[in-house]
Formats: sequence, structure tokens, C-alpha cells
Amino acid sequence: MKICAPFAGTARFLVADGDEVDTGAAVAVVEAMKLEAPVLAPGPGVVRRSIHEDFVAVAGGDELLVIEAVRGEDS
Repeated sequence: MKICAPFAGTARFLVADGDEVDTGAAVAVVEAMKLEAPVLAPGPGVVRRSIHEDFVAVAGGDELLVIEAVRGEDS
């Protein structure tokens, strides 16, 4: 699942590459003009960061990270 910036601003990440997240977990925050928007995981998985620096300028729609689905141990 590709996770993109909701609007142009400055991105700050709350997870590291390789972290496992659950549905609804905050993975990043995008800030612009004192407005902060949390970026939430739409599903569970493992984080693969596309941007590796914090406080980087992003445009709306820029890919911030990818969440890879986790396969069950019994699958």
C-alpha cells in the first residue's frame, strides 16, 4: 500500500523502516502553515520508507512510504 502526502508541507515520520504497524496507526505527520495532519496506516503491515529524512518538504500526493502486507506464519 503506497502512503502519500495529503497536501504540500513538511513531513515528519513516526515510524522507522521495518517497523510493523496496525490499521489506523499514525505513521507520519504533514505540517503546513500550522496545520498538522496525521497520516494513518490503512492496513497492517511492515513499513518501507520512501523518504529517509525527517522534516523534508513534500508536495501533495508525494509517496511517503509503503506498507507491505504481512503474511501469516501458518500460510
